[in-house]
Amino acid sequence: MFQVDRFQNRLRKLECVSFSELGYREREHLQEWLAAMPEALCGSMSEGEDGLLIIQKEFDGFDGTRERLDLLALDKQGQLVVIENKLDDSGRDVVWQALKYAAYCSSLKKVEIVGIFQQYLDRNGGGDAARTICEFLGEDTLDEVVLNDGISQRVVFIAANFRREVTATVLWLREHQIDARCIKVLPYRFGDEIFIDLQQVIPTPEAADYMVRMAQKESEEKSASSAQSLRHTIRMDFWQRALDRLRADGSSRHHNVGPTKETWLGVGTGVSGCSYTLVLLKTLVRVELTIQRGSTQENKWLFDQLHAQREELEQAFGATLEWHRNDDQKRCLINISEPCDGFDKGQWPDMIAWMSSHMRRLEAAFSAPLAKLNQRLKAGEATGSGR
Repeated sequence: MFQVDRFQNRLRKLECVSFSELGYREREHLQEWLAAMPEALCGSMSEGEDGLLIIQKEFDGFDGTRERLDLLALDKQGQLVVIENKLDDSGRDVVWQALKYAAYCSSLKKVEIVGIFQQYLDRNGGGDAARTICEFLGEDTLDEVVLNDGISQRVVFIAANFRREVTATVLWLREHQIDARCIKVLPYRFGDEIFIDLQQVIPTPEAADYMVRMAQKESEEKSASSAQSLRHTIRMDFWQRALDRLRADGSSRHHNVGPTKETWLGVGTGVSGCSYTLVLLKTLVRVELTIQRGSTQENKWLFDQLHAQREELEQAFGATLEWHRNDDQKRCLINISEPCDGFDKGQWPDMIAWMSSHMRRLEAAFSAPLAKLNQRLKAGEATGSGR
């Protein structure tokens, strides 16, 4: 740190000293400075975090322990902030100590937090805790205030020097979305004057917003992955039950088929590239004939030949079918759907019964026409190569 000598247009280096050299103590001095002016901490943090309300110091309200945390605060989101102060060296156990305090504080309810703050105010000049909290958070009444929600308590470590084991642990905690921070506090001497410099070093203010965004992104990805895993598990369970019913109803095509995590389950029709397919979606189940050979020309030919028999096929099936030639795609579909809540297990028996019944009807209606068309395909009729 330097002082500007405006008269000589020069910089004068300030002497960086230790707290012990100056005779300053942790509780008597550093703790009192920060309790009286929490803005000193906020100025070292990233933009948008300019607010801490100290609600207690030397807090010892932990059942069954004699431990005391240095400072307890609220941030602008109503979350508790555990502040651990050290002087010239962080020590080895400060992280473990602070995490214990954060764990203890995580169960504090709104009424307890207001009471803790009221005790602090009563010992330090008085005031109304509830009103002060409302003013700090910008709320009109305490009823509208949410305090200490979830597990988002923050931990702030303050020291002139942080040991490697401390910084490594804090970085690891941040990777696991625990808001732990290190703020370096250094005393400087210039003549008879003493200056204190506080700088957030983990994370650096410039990197804090980026790290928050990355943590949010990772959380979203984990959530999406977890949701996907759950959907896969549900589908596997559904398809196993559906296969059991299909086999019980006499479907030989499904004897050697296993459940899948996909939304669809298909079996062969006897025509290459064509399958009888069951589909499970969130809002419906579907039974369909899928025509998806390697040749678009053959797919369209097969579809057109079946469509020419639409009246007879639907009569044999016993219901109106949906016909999708899909001119902009290779695949063609002929299907029927039933609305439902696909992930409601209470509806599964009816859904599976509907699938089994309609699949058997689809096979009965289309098996013979497909077999005849397959002979014409082999003869090259679809591509005009037959003789």
